[in-house]
Amino acid sequence: MSNVKPRYRDLMTPELLLWGLIALASKAPVAMAPLALVFFSRATPGGYALGATLASAYVLGEVVGAPLLGSRLGRGRMRPQLVIGLLCGAVAFGALPLLATGSPGWVIATAFLAGAGPAACPGGIRSLLTRLVGDRDVARALSAEAMLTQITWAVAPALVVLLALQVHPGAPLVLCALLALLAGGLLLRLHEPATQSTATRAPTSMSRAVMAGWPVYLTSAAAMAMLATAELVLPALLEDRAIAVGWSGPLLAAFALASAFGAFCYGLRRWPGAVEAQSLVFLTATACCVTLIVLLPGVAGIAVGLMLAGVFQAGVMVTRNLSLRQQLPEQAHAAAYSMMYAVQGAGYSLTATLSAVALQVATPATAVIGGVAVTLVITAICAVAERRSLRAPESGASKQPQGPESGADR
Repeated sequence: MSNVKPRYRDLMTPELLLWGLIALASKAPVAMAPLALVFFSRATPGGYALGATLASAYVLGEVVGAPLLGSRLGRGRMRPQLVIGLLCGAVAFGALPLLATGSPGWVIATAFLAGAGPAACPGGIRSLLTRLVGDRDVARALSAEAMLTQITWAVAPALVVLLALQVHPGAPLVLCALLALLAGGLLLRLHEPATQSTATRAPTSMSRAVMAGWPVYLTSAAAMAMLATAELVLPALLEDRAIAVGWSGPLLAAFALASAFGAFCYGLRRWPGAVEAQSLVFLTATACCVTLIVLLPGVAGIAVGLMLAGVFQAGVMVTRNLSLRQQLPEQAHAAAYSMMYAVQGAGYSLTATLSAVALQVATPATAVIGGVAVTLVITAICAVAERRSLRAPESGASKQPQGPESGADR
């Protein structure tokens, strides 16, 4: 094993800094859109009901668009496809404020397009990142991406509220359009390295290669669903304990920042064990920490549980990305990341529905515990399936070369 200490400073190259700007400009609209659609609709005759419908249509667009468009990314140059997707998203975001008094059907369809058009970008941009760095820096690069994501998610809600209330209800959507345009323009300047496996494609079809990673997708969705349970039930939990519901915002921001800190810590060193084992440890720790929010008293207790959950949740997501990268051939990475993104979105939406049902028949604390229990059962099933697929001699997936700083040594 190499004695070279991992350093984030090694990632500070002009090309990776440009990638960081692209990632920030493309992630911010995704983080802002659901709440921006709610505030936009608040000032229309449709009110909050239309806002919830638009947010659902946007998420549905992401869920549908990510696997459909992502499956095409491994069949040629990704950059033009990603730019077209961002342009479609920018047009849709920019059109929404102009449709404020139009037919609700057109507004809903436009919100769907805003989600579907750039839906393959998160997976494609992550795949570009792993091509731009060497194998020894991949884990650190994915940790940096997770940090950027969580910081964006922490800042986005406050920015939406500020613009919608102080400037114009449609201002957040206009900003989303401008950021998508900026990401597309910067993406044209980013070098796209060729895949190492382009010349020696495996006979396995792209769809079969992508579906080989289903245990990773499902465990990622389970992890997202567990945290979604805590987030969506949090206001009811606070109210049940006679705590001001206004604490929800600061608590969720603290969770996001703690997750960014956890991603930073993961990239600081090499961790023992394979990434699959690491992911299970992190996921179990996350579940225990989510349970703490119903066991510890007061705002301080909930904050401790959420922040610890955020730290370990970051480890889950980074190791899931590393595991997917190791299990699948390189030309399938972008499509696989897009598939995982879609499954996570579907898991979040399903969790929102189940949480609403659970709150009608049980206490908020029971709803959180139930969500954690279901998540752990799904994770156990997927872990067994993942081990069997890794042991199968004809799995159709090609492992990444295992160097001294590869995932097997982490």
